[in-house]
Amino acid sequence: MPASEPTIVATSMGFSSRQRGPWNAKPGPVFDLMAELAQAGDAPRICYLGQAVGDQPTSFTVFYGAFAGTRFRPSHVALYPMPNVDDIREHLLAQDIVWVGGGSVANLCAVWRVHGLDEILHECWQAGVVLGGVSAGSICWHQGGATDSFGPTLRGFTDGLGWLPYGNGVHYDSEEQRRPLMHKLVGEGTLPASHCTDDGVGLIYRSTRLVEAVAEREGVAAYEVSRAEDGSVRETRIEPRLLG
Repeated sequence: MPASEPTIVATSMGFSSRQRGPWNAKPGPVFDLMAELAQAGDAPRICYLGQAVGDQPTSFTVFYGAFAGTRFRPSHVALYPMPNVDDIREHLLAQDIVWVGGGSVANLCAVWRVHGLDEILHECWQAGVVLGGVSAGSICWHQGGATDSFGPTLRGFTDGLGWLPYGNGVHYDSEEQRRPLMHKLVGEGTLPASHCTDDGVGLIYRSTRLVEAVAEREGVAAYEVSRAEDGSVRETRIEPRLLG
């Protein structure tokens, strides 16, 4: 059964590690949350999109390894060097969850548009497939955000899909350039009012409404960054619900 409303879960979280190393990743609690939002039942179908890292084979290995032995039924859609499924639209519409990995949000959105994946994903969203992702996979649904797509010095990005009419800031507490740049981008009007997440935090949108922030651990939060009439920037903390 699809989600009751178009739903996006935009996060600075995803997989956790049983021990050191990416090969020991396991699904964090956000995936059970997304399955619940999708009303997916006992065997949720989840598809991974890794275009933000150029469909690196290691990213697929980590994804499938994390879900091995779980109730989830994983798959992926690759676009490099060519699509790995005959009918991308059919495959994605058959999913309960689409999860977008981190990397370059600028490259991600550009490649999606070349292949028409932006239109397919919008259809999936409207049809009740729960869309979500981490980092670039969070920013992409918004107007834009702060990105390292162009190098280690962060820059503003304003060419997101724009279904959510806000800016988006990720890794807000762990990368020192993030908070001041988001304040600058909102303050100068480059981005609209923006929603930002500390590591370990996600945002749940129903249609285009932010309805809740969630966290996988204590002590972290989400934030709304907005511009006042006098040009000053206000940051309002949003307390998240702790996931089990």
